Amino acid sequence: MLDLRDLECLSALARHKHFARAAEDCGMSQPAFSMRIRNLEERLETQIVRRGNRFQGLTAEGEVVLAHGRAILDATRVLEDQVRAAKGEVIGRLRLGAIPTANAFAAQVAVWLRAAHPGITLQIDTTNSLSLLQGLEDGRFDAALTYTDGVATSLLRVEPLYGERYVLMLADSLGELQGGEISWAEAATHPLILLEKEMQNRRIIDRIFEDVGAEVQVVAETDGFTAMIAMAVEGMGAAVLPHVLIDRLGVFVGVSLLPLVDPVVEKSVGLVLPERPQQIPAVEALRDTVRRNLPK
Repeated sequence: MLDLRDLECLSALARHKHFARAAEDCGMSQPAFSMRIRNLEERLETQIVRRGNRFQGLTAEGEVVLAHGRAILDATRVLEDQVRAAKGEVIGRLRLGAIPTANAFAAQVAVWLRAAHPGITLQIDTTNSLSLLQGLEDGRFDAALTYTDGVATSLLRVEPLYGERYVLMLADSLGELQGGEISWAEAATHPLILLEKEMQNRRIIDRIFEDVGAEVQVVAETDGFTAMIAMAVEGMGAAVLPHVLIDRLGVFVGVSLLPLVDPVVEKSVGLVLPERPQQIPAVEALRDTVRRNLPK
């Protein structure tokens, strides 16, 4: 009979593509981990992993085993959680992935979920949109907050949550701005602090500036908004930020925060879940809690 622990090891290897990192993730030594993979191959009488000096991927048979193995592990988790839910216990650990622009909203989700279901522990990981979709596929994430554009709705359940709009943060030391808003073309006249180029938010911002025919001077790039805001407050340059971040963090002293217009851009951000015949109770609790707390 197949051992679930062996399937967990194979899934970890497929995620990390590295024996030592996968072994560490599974909490075992590399020799013990390799033995688990060997046991699986011997049980199924087929080679699963292409071997060399380093991990070289899975064989065709290995990909088949991986797909079925992930389904078995997922079904096992659903079974265990539904048994607990039948006893009135919605508990467990949920892994929520979030794009950087949705990180503040994810923190609010954690507050809502804690109030409604204190037995659920929410782990929030921030990464780019492509990594989030891959993580939903390979089981790293139970749910994700990401842009809804380009999500394969045949494989994933998508629930739009809000439209992401943008504001410009500019330190007062760089000059007073008149009016309650600023155009993208005018924003481009200031030195800018933006996310790194592989981030989808950065691609959105670059496309807007290109569409309005503006050339920008980027003075700093970062993979998160904490450093971006700190640099903007110090007057290093202006930062283009999602409005939901400003709404959650509150008032900043010594800076102007102006909505970006001409054009007004709004990108849909949603809760994305794997399609399952039966959903994990804690994931359903997350979904219901978010929907219940969204502004009407």
